[in-house]
Amino acid sequence: MIEKTTHQFLTEHPGMKYVFFGGKGGVGKTVLAGAAALWLARQGKHTLLASTNPVHSLTSMLDQDVFGTPTLVEGVDSFYAYEIDTKDTIEKSKVEIRDKINWFLRFADIKTKADEFVESATMNPAFEESAMFENMIDLMFEDEYEAYVFDTAPTANARRLLGMSSVYSMWVNKMLKSREEAKSLRELLSYSKKKQEKDPLLEYLLQFRERMGQAKDLLTDDQKTAFFFVTLPEALPIAVIKRFIAWFYDFGIPVGGVVVNMKIEEATVGEDAPDFVKNRVKMQEEYMEEIWRSFPDVRAVVPLFETEVRGVEMLERTAQAMFG
Repeated sequence: MIEKTTHQFLTEHPGMKYVFFGGKGGVGKTVLAGAAALWLARQGKHTLLASTNPVHSLTSMLDQDVFGTPTLVEGVDSFYAYEIDTKDTIEKSKVEIRDKINWFLRFADIKTKADEFVESATMNPAFEESAMFENMIDLMFEDEYEAYVFDTAPTANARRLLGMSSVYSMWVNKMLKSREEAKSLRELLSYSKKKQEKDPLLEYLLQFRERMGQAKDLLTDDQKTAFFFVTLPEALPIAVIKRFIAWFYDFGIPVGGVVVNMKIEEATVGEDAPDFVKNRVKMQEEYMEEIWRSFPDVRAVVPLFETEVRGVEMLERTAQAMFG
Protein backbone atom coordinates (compact mmCIF):
# COMPACT_ATOMS: atom_id res chain seq x y z
CA MET A 1 0.00 0.00 0.00
CA ILE A 2 0.99 3.64 -0.39
CA GLU A 3 2.99 4.77 2.63
CA LYS A 4 3.52 8.35 1.46
CA THR A 5 1.39 9.98 -1.23
CA THR A 6 2.56 12.43 -3.89
CA HIS A 7 0.81 15.16 -1.91
CA GLN A 8 2.60 14.17 1.30
CA PHE A 9 5.95 13.92 -0.47
CA LEU A 10 5.69 17.45 -1.90
CA THR A 11 4.37 18.82 1.40
CA GLU A 12 7.46 17.40 3.14
CA HIS A 13 9.64 19.10 0.49
CA PRO A 14 8.39 22.70 0.47
CA GLY A 15 11.47 23.83 -1.48
CA MET A 16 10.79 21.36 -4.32
CA LYS A 17 11.26 23.26 -7.56
CA TYR A 18 12.28 20.87 -10.38
CA VAL A 19 10.01 17.87 -10.92
CA PHE A 20 10.68 15.38 -13.73
CA PHE A 21 8.40 12.65 -15.07
CA GLY A 22 9.81 9.75 -17.05
CA GLY A 23 9.20 6.15 -17.99
CA LYS A 24 8.71 3.90 -20.97
CA GLY A 25 7.07 5.46 -24.03
CA GLY A 26 3.27 5.38 -23.93
CA VAL A 27 2.77 5.23 -20.15
CA GLY A 28 1.28 8.72 -19.85
CA LYS A 29 4.27 10.82 -18.75
CA THR A 30 2.90 13.93 -20.46
CA VAL A 31 -0.50 13.61 -18.80
CA LEU A 32 0.91 13.09 -15.29
CA ALA A 33 3.46 15.89 -15.75
CA GLY A 34 0.61 18.15 -16.86
CA ALA A 35 -1.53 17.14 -13.87
CA ALA A 36 1.35 17.81 -11.47
CA ALA A 37 2.03 21.23 -13.03
CA LEU A 38 -1.68 22.12 -12.84
CA TRP A 39 -1.81 21.05 -9.19
CA LEU A 40 1.27 23.16 -8.34
CA ALA A 41 -0.27 26.16 -10.12
CA ARG A 42 -3.48 25.63 -8.13
CA GLN A 43 -1.36 25.84 -4.96
CA GLY A 44 -0.45 29.37 -6.04
CA LYS A 45 2.97 28.58 -7.52
CA HIS A 46 4.08 30.30 -10.73
CA THR A 47 4.61 27.06 -12.69
CA LEU A 48 6.15 26.07 -16.02
CA LEU A 49 5.38 22.73 -17.66
CA ALA A 50 8.14 22.08 -20.21
CA SER A 51 8.65 19.21 -22.66
CA THR A 52 12.19 17.92 -23.20
CA ASN A 53 10.85 15.10 -25.38
CA PRO A 54 11.91 15.56 -29.02
CA VAL A 55 8.44 14.24 -29.93
CA HIS A 56 6.31 16.88 -28.19
CA SER A 57 2.69 16.28 -27.18
CA LEU A 58 1.82 19.14 -24.80
CA THR A 59 0.06 21.12 -27.54
CA SER A 60 -2.16 18.15 -28.32
CA MET A 61 -2.91 17.43 -24.65
CA LEU A 62 -3.74 21.05 -23.81
CA ASP A 63 -5.61 21.76 -27.07
CA GLN A 64 -3.48 24.87 -27.30
CA ASP A 65 -0.31 25.78 -29.21
CA VAL A 66 2.58 26.00 -26.74
CA PHE A 67 5.46 25.32 -29.14
CA GLY A 68 8.52 27.58 -29.10
CA THR A 69 7.65 29.90 -26.22
CA PRO A 70 6.24 29.63 -22.66
CA THR A 71 2.49 30.18 -23.01
CA LEU A 72 -0.16 30.79 -20.37
CA VAL A 73 -2.56 27.84 -20.29
CA GLU A 74 -6.07 29.10 -20.97
CA GLY A 75 -8.30 29.21 -17.91
CA VAL A 76 -5.58 28.66 -15.29
CA ASP A 77 -3.66 31.40 -13.51
CA SER A 78 0.10 30.93 -13.08
CA PHE A 79 0.24 27.82 -15.31
CA TYR A 80 2.53 28.07 -18.34
CA ALA A 81 3.45 25.36 -20.84
CA TYR A 82 6.33 25.18 -23.29
CA GLU A 83 7.42 22.73 -25.98
CA ILE A 84 11.13 23.49 -26.35
CA ASP A 85 12.29 24.27 -29.90
CA THR A 86 15.91 23.15 -30.24
CA LYS A 87 16.38 24.60 -33.74
CA ASP A 88 17.76 27.97 -32.59
CA THR A 89 20.02 26.33 -30.02
CA ILE A 90 21.43 23.94 -32.63
CA GLU A 91 22.15 26.81 -35.06
CA LYS A 92 23.79 28.87 -32.31
CA SER A 93 25.88 25.84 -31.31
CA LYS A 94 27.00 25.37 -34.91
CA VAL A 95 28.30 28.95 -35.02
CA GLU A 96 30.13 28.52 -31.69
CA ILE A 97 31.65 25.20 -32.80
CA ARG A 98 32.76 26.71 -36.12
CA ASP A 99 34.49 29.58 -34.29
CA LYS A 100 36.27 27.20 -31.91
CA ILE A 101 37.38 24.84 -34.69
CA ASN A 102 38.60 27.71 -36.88
CA TRP A 103 40.68 29.01 -33.98
CA PHE A 104 42.11 25.54 -33.28
CA LEU A 105 42.99 24.97 -36.96
CA ARG A 106 44.83 28.30 -37.05
CA PHE A 107 46.53 27.43 -33.76
CA ALA A 108 47.71 24.09 -35.20
CA ASP A 109 48.54 25.67 -38.58
CA ILE A 110 46.15 23.31 -40.42
CA LYS A 111 44.65 24.56 -43.69
CA THR A 112 41.47 22.45 -43.61
CA LYS A 113 38.18 24.39 -43.39
CA ALA A 114 36.03 24.05 -40.30
CA ASP A 115 32.73 23.43 -42.10
CA GLU A 116 33.24 19.71 -42.68
CA PHE A 117 34.10 19.21 -38.99
CA VAL A 118 31.00 21.17 -37.94
CA GLU A 119 28.67 19.16 -40.19
CA SER A 120 30.01 15.81 -39.00
CA ALA A 121 29.68 16.91 -35.35
CA THR A 122 26.16 18.32 -35.67
CA MET A 123 24.74 15.46 -37.76
CA ASN A 124 25.09 13.17 -34.73
CA PRO A 125 21.60 12.46 -33.22
CA ALA A 126 23.07 13.13 -29.76
CA PHE A 127 23.58 16.75 -30.80
CA GLU A 128 19.84 17.43 -30.54
CA GLU A 129 19.84 15.79 -27.11
CA SER A 130 22.69 18.07 -26.09
CA ALA A 131 20.76 21.11 -27.38
CA MET A 132 17.71 20.00 -25.39
CA PHE A 133 19.84 19.70 -22.27
CA GLU A 134 21.20 23.23 -22.83
CA ASN A 135 17.65 24.58 -23.20
CA MET A 136 16.53 22.80 -20.06
CA ILE A 137 19.46 24.13 -18.04
CA ASP A 138 18.87 27.65 -19.40
CA LEU A 139 15.28 27.49 -18.11
CA MET A 140 16.45 26.34 -14.69
CA PHE A 141 19.18 29.01 -14.49
CA GLU A 142 16.83 31.82 -15.58
CA ASP A 143 14.79 31.05 -12.47
CA GLU A 144 11.64 32.85 -13.65
CA TYR A 145 9.20 30.34 -12.15
CA GLU A 146 8.59 28.98 -8.67
CA ALA A 147 8.11 25.43 -9.97
CA TYR A 148 9.25 23.59 -13.10
CA VAL A 149 7.72 20.31 -14.26
CA PHE A 150 9.54 18.50 -17.07
CA ASP A 151 7.89 15.97 -19.36
CA THR A 152 10.95 13.96 -20.41
CA ALA A 153 11.68 11.60 -23.29
CA PRO A 154 11.41 7.81 -22.73
CA THR A 155 13.61 6.69 -19.83
CA ALA A 156 16.78 5.74 -21.71
CA ASN A 157 16.87 9.21 -23.30
CA ALA A 158 15.95 10.91 -20.03
CA ARG A 159 18.78 9.03 -18.34
CA ARG A 160 21.27 10.41 -20.86
CA LEU A 161 19.73 13.88 -20.71
CA LEU A 162 19.90 14.18 -16.92
CA GLY A 163 23.25 12.43 -16.75
CA MET A 164 24.84 14.92 -19.13
CA SER A 165 25.96 17.22 -16.32
CA SER A 166 28.09 14.41 -14.84
CA VAL A 167 29.31 13.12 -18.20
CA TYR A 168 30.14 16.61 -19.42
CA SER A 169 32.01 17.36 -16.21
CA MET A 170 34.23 14.29 -16.64
CA TRP A 171 34.77 15.09 -20.33
CA VAL A 172 35.65 18.74 -19.64
CA ASN A 173 38.16 17.79 -16.94
CA LYS A 174 39.93 15.46 -19.38
CA MET A 175 39.86 18.13 -22.08
CA LEU A 176 41.29 20.72 -19.70
CA LYS A 177 44.11 18.40 -18.76
CA SER A 178 44.89 17.79 -22.46
CA ARG A 179 44.73 21.52 -23.22
CA GLU A 180 47.14 22.37 -20.42
CA GLU A 181 49.59 19.68 -21.57
CA ALA A 182 49.39 20.84 -25.19
CA LYS A 183 49.86 24.47 -24.17
CA SER A 184 52.93 23.64 -22.05
CA LEU A 185 54.47 21.61 -24.88
CA ARG A 186 53.83 24.37 -27.41
CA GLU A 187 55.50 26.93 -25.14
CA LEU A 188 58.49 24.64 -24.62
CA LEU A 189 58.94 24.10 -28.36
CA SER A 190 58.38 27.73 -29.28
CA TYR A 191 61.51 29.69 -30.31
CA SER A 192 59.64 32.91 -29.70
CA LYS A 193 59.79 34.51 -26.28
CA LYS A 194 56.78 36.73 -26.94
CA LYS A 195 53.69 36.16 -24.88
CA GLN A 196 51.45 33.39 -26.16
CA GLU A 197 48.10 34.45 -27.61
CA LYS A 198 44.92 34.08 -25.58
CA ASP A 199 43.45 30.56 -25.59
CA PRO A 200 39.67 30.92 -26.16
CA LEU A 201 39.17 27.16 -26.17
CA LEU A 202 40.62 26.86 -22.68
CA GLU A 203 38.45 29.76 -21.46
CA TYR A 204 35.39 28.14 -23.00
CA LEU A 205 36.12 24.81 -21.27
CA LEU A 206 36.55 26.52 -17.90
CA GLN A 207 33.24 28.38 -18.28
CA PHE A 208 31.55 25.20 -19.46
CA ARG A 209 32.84 23.27 -16.45
CA GLU A 210 31.45 25.91 -14.10
CA ARG A 211 28.07 25.79 -15.87
CA MET A 212 27.94 21.99 -15.67
CA GLY A 213 28.89 22.14 -12.00
CA GLN A 214 25.95 24.45 -11.30
CA ALA A 215 23.63 22.18 -13.32
CA LYS A 216 24.78 19.11 -11.40
CA ASP A 217 24.21 20.92 -8.08
CA LEU A 218 20.59 21.61 -9.05
CA LEU A 219 19.89 18.15 -10.48
CA THR A 220 21.25 16.34 -7.41
CA ASP A 221 19.67 18.55 -4.72
CA ASP A 222 17.05 16.31 -3.08
CA GLN A 223 15.30 19.31 -1.53
CA LYS A 224 14.76 20.96 -4.92
CA THR A 225 14.67 18.13 -7.47
CA ALA A 226 12.77 14.86 -7.84
CA PHE A 227 12.37 12.38 -10.70
CA PHE A 228 9.11 10.42 -10.76
CA PHE A 229 8.89 7.17 -12.70
CA VAL A 230 5.57 6.49 -14.43
CA THR A 231 4.45 2.92 -15.06
CA LEU A 232 1.41 0.96 -16.12
CA PRO A 233 0.43 -2.29 -14.37
CA GLU A 234 2.12 -4.20 -17.20
CA ALA A 235 5.36 -6.15 -17.64
CA LEU A 236 7.40 -3.91 -19.96
CA PRO A 237 6.97 -0.54 -18.18
CA ILE A 238 7.79 -2.22 -14.85
CA ALA A 239 10.91 -3.81 -16.35
CA VAL A 240 12.07 -0.43 -17.68
CA ILE A 241 11.93 1.13 -14.22
CA LYS A 242 13.71 -1.83 -12.64
CA ARG A 243 16.42 -1.49 -15.26
CA PHE A 244 17.02 2.25 -14.91
CA ILE A 245 16.11 3.30 -11.36
CA ALA A 246 19.49 2.26 -9.92
CA TRP A 247 21.24 4.42 -12.52
CA PHE A 248 19.40 7.52 -11.26
CA TYR A 249 20.51 6.75 -7.72
CA ASP A 250 24.09 6.20 -8.92
CA PHE A 251 24.16 9.59 -10.63
CA GLY A 252 22.73 11.25 -7.52
CA ILE A 253 19.45 12.29 -9.17
CA PRO A 254 16.83 12.15 -6.39
CA VAL A 255 13.99 9.73 -7.12
CA GLY A 256 10.63 11.03 -5.88
CA GLY A 257 8.91 7.70 -6.36
CA VAL A 258 6.72 5.72 -8.75
CA VAL A 259 3.28 6.67 -10.07
CA VAL A 260 1.06 3.94 -11.50
CA ASN A 261 -1.14 5.09 -14.38
CA MET A 262 -4.24 3.73 -16.19
CA LYS A 263 -5.30 1.25 -13.53
CA ILE A 264 -8.74 -0.19 -14.28
CA GLU A 265 -10.87 0.17 -11.15
CA GLU A 266 -12.39 -3.21 -10.34
CA ALA A 267 -15.53 -1.63 -8.89
CA THR A 268 -16.38 -0.21 -12.33
CA VAL A 269 -16.33 -3.64 -13.99
CA GLY A 270 -19.69 -5.40 -13.76
CA GLU A 271 -20.50 -9.11 -14.04
CA ASP A 272 -21.67 -8.56 -17.61
CA ALA A 273 -18.34 -6.99 -18.67
CA PRO A 274 -16.61 -8.65 -21.66
CA ASP A 275 -14.02 -11.34 -20.87
CA PHE A 276 -11.35 -9.11 -22.39
CA VAL A 277 -11.97 -6.46 -19.71
CA LYS A 278 -12.14 -9.02 -16.88
CA ASN A 279 -8.86 -10.55 -18.06
CA ARG A 280 -7.21 -7.11 -18.17
CA VAL A 281 -8.33 -6.42 -14.60
CA LYS A 282 -6.95 -9.75 -13.41
CA MET A 283 -3.66 -9.16 -15.26
CA GLN A 284 -3.33 -5.66 -13.77
CA GLU A 285 -3.97 -6.97 -10.25
CA GLU A 286 -1.11 -9.46 -10.66
CA TYR A 287 1.24 -6.73 -11.87
CA MET A 288 0.14 -4.43 -9.05
CA GLU A 289 1.39 -7.07 -6.61
CA GLU A 290 4.74 -7.01 -8.40
CA ILE A 291 4.79 -3.18 -8.25
CA TRP A 292 4.12 -3.20 -4.49
CA ARG A 293 6.91 -5.76 -4.01
CA SER A 294 9.44 -4.06 -6.28
CA PHE A 295 9.00 -0.35 -5.53
CA PRO A 296 8.71 0.83 -1.93
CA ASP A 297 7.93 4.43 -2.91
CA VAL A 298 4.69 4.16 -4.88
CA ARG A 299 3.11 7.62 -4.56
CA ALA A 300 -0.19 7.32 -6.43
CA VAL A 301 -2.37 5.00 -8.50
CA VAL A 302 -4.22 6.90 -11.22
CA PRO A 303 -7.26 5.21 -12.81
CA LEU A 304 -7.93 4.59 -16.47
CA PHE A 305 -10.55 7.19 -17.37
CA GLU A 306 -13.48 6.59 -19.70
CA THR A 307 -12.01 9.10 -22.14
CA GLU A 308 -8.55 10.36 -23.11
CA VAL A 309 -7.02 13.10 -21.00
CA ARG A 310 -7.13 16.29 -23.07
CA GLY A 311 -7.79 19.81 -21.87
CA VAL A 312 -7.74 21.38 -18.43
CA GLU A 313 -10.92 19.70 -17.19
CA MET A 314 -9.51 16.19 -17.65
CA LEU A 315 -6.16 17.30 -16.21
CA GLU A 316 -8.07 18.45 -13.11
CA ARG A 317 -9.53 14.95 -12.73
CA THR A 318 -6.09 13.41 -13.15
CA ALA A 319 -4.57 15.81 -10.60
CA GLN A 320 -7.35 14.92 -8.14
CA ALA A 321 -6.57 11.22 -8.54
CA MET A 322 -2.86 11.83 -8.25
CA PHE A 323 -2.84 14.22 -5.30
CA GLY A 324 -6.15 13.48 -3.58
